[in-house]
Amino acid sequence: MGCLKHKFFSCIVLALIFALPVTAIAKELTISAAASLTNAFLELKQAFTKLHPDCQVYVNFAASNPLLKQIQEGAPVDVFASADQETMDRAQKSHVIDPDTRQNFVRNTLVLIVPMGKNKITLKDLPKMQRIAIGNPASVPAGRYAKAALEADKLFTSLSSKFIYGTNVRQVLDYVARGEVDCGIVYGTDAAIQKDKVVVCEILNKHQPILYPIAVATTGKNPADAKAFIDFVLSPAGSLILEKYGFAKP
Repeated sequence: MGCLKHKFFSCIVLALIFALPVTAIAKELTISAAASLTNAFLELKQAFTKLHPDCQVYVNFAASNPLLKQIQEGAPVDVFASADQETMDRAQKSHVIDPDTRQNFVRNTLVLIVPMGKNKITLKDLPKMQRIAIGNPASVPAGRYAKAALEADKLFTSLSSKFIYGTNVRQVLDYVARGEVDCGIVYGTDAAIQKDKVVVCEILNKHQPILYPIAVATTGKNPADAKAFIDFVLSPAGSLILEKYGFAKP
């Protein structure tokens, strides 16, 4: 009888040992998203996690170019969401995304803003300004859109000495919100989250349409949940969250 009890106990211990890795190791999903998506994607993450409680989701926010560089250098990313087509085109050419999963999921606008309490201005007033914040066109999509809009009115070169470059669009927004610059150019969605601190003066349109693409990145290890997350972003529930933060359908 003692031998049987010992064998039974040993079986239970072995069963528990083999069960531990299954319960202790959760699936992980890493998302790299443009800085302008921060608020919307944090809520999307919460909603997705409720539907997939077995999946631990991490989200990394920055300007699209630095995010792409991280992925190209081997960062384990499962989903990449860029603020422009140019960056995603480079991702596709360097084979760090699955092109079959690439889709445009939202549209945005570009706006000229000033700190709350300041008089409204237009692009024609920019030569009178001393400090103008825009994203660095070399690495920030919002900066490239701003450059294109200003070049269309032959303003970019003449204003170059007045530019205060941000490393991402949220930094540009902060510069204006804190009154550290006279004005800035950001996305409409960014201006909306600081509507108590900044005023939208003008919607700019002399640039390429601002369409955000999303795709499964090939450096990650969880393509199944990556596809599930993209499906959720494109679903009616995901669209409602994105619309809540001012993003329009593409």
